[in-house]
This record gives sequence, structure tokens and C-alpha cells, in this order.
Amino acid sequence: MELANFTKIIVLPTNLEAPKELKFEDIIARPLLRTDLTDDLAGVNSSVNIIRETRGGSWPSGELTAEEDFLDLAWHEREFGSNSSFAYVVYSANGEYIGCFYLYGMGVRTELTETLAEYDVDASWWVTTKAFEQGYYEKLYYALQTWLIKDFPFTKIYYSNKQIPSV
Repeated sequence: MELANFTKIIVLPTNLEAPKELKFEDIIARPLLRTDLTDDLAGVNSSVNIIRETRGGSWPSGELTAEEDFLDLAWHEREFGSNSSFAYVVYSANGEYIGCFYLYGMGVRTELTETLAEYDVDASWWVTTKAFEQGYYEKLYYALQTWLIKDFPFTKIYYSNKQIPSV
């Protein structure tokens, strides 16, 4: 069966709400909201190249305007509320914006295949250039590996970033 035009939705048990916080060492993540616009816009626009090199994909194609980013954040907020995907903003314990991570149904970010249909979720992340230089790219990946199995009902997670750390 050709699956390329399909997506596999994220399924959470009816009694489980998506976690609202990830804490790991000096990383704190929470749902991405429209109120994160100032930090997010500065973070994305200062880090377009590192995002494209590590996360891959077509976003961002260049610097974003405040209006474009606001619409993007509002869309992520809406999807989180409907449990169709989950976007989180990441800060350091001292309040510095680090980046974001996303949980999508299989087939949304990565074309669905029979092999990928076996996975529960597609996880991807990015960090700012400064955070990358400080080792947060690897640290966030490690945090996600632990948290997604412990706090979500996922057993098989596909990490779709272009660069996967070897930690």
C-alpha cells in the first residue's frame, strides 16, 4: 500500500493530557505559545543556518517576520490544544531562550512509509546558534529520549532531524 499521502495521528489515552513541562538538568520546556513571540522570533532569525543544518526540512526558508512567526505560534498552540501535535519552547534554568521541539504524527514532517508507520511519533528539535555552541543540541536530544518514553505513552519514537547526535 502506498502511504506517502497519509498521516498517522498521535494517539493519547483518553485519561492522559500531554505533559506541560520537561525538566532535565538545566533545561526547562513548556508548550509553545503566542506569548513567546519575542524570544522565538529572535531565536529563529539568529539561527536559520544552524536550524537548517541540524533539524533539516524546509523551515525556516529565511528570516521570519513577526506576523509570520505569530501565525506559526498560534497554529502550534491550536494543535497542542487539539492533541494533533505538540510544540514546546525550551529555556535554560536562568531564563535564556534555547529553542523548540516538536512532536508530530508520522507523515506530517516525514513522508510516511510502511517502516515509519510502525513509529508512534515524529520528534524533531532545534536550538539557537549560541545554545548549539554550548552543547544544548545534544543535551536536548538526550532529554527527549528519556522524557518521551517516561511521560508520554510512546514506545517507538522517530527522530527526524538531519543530524542525530551519537550520545
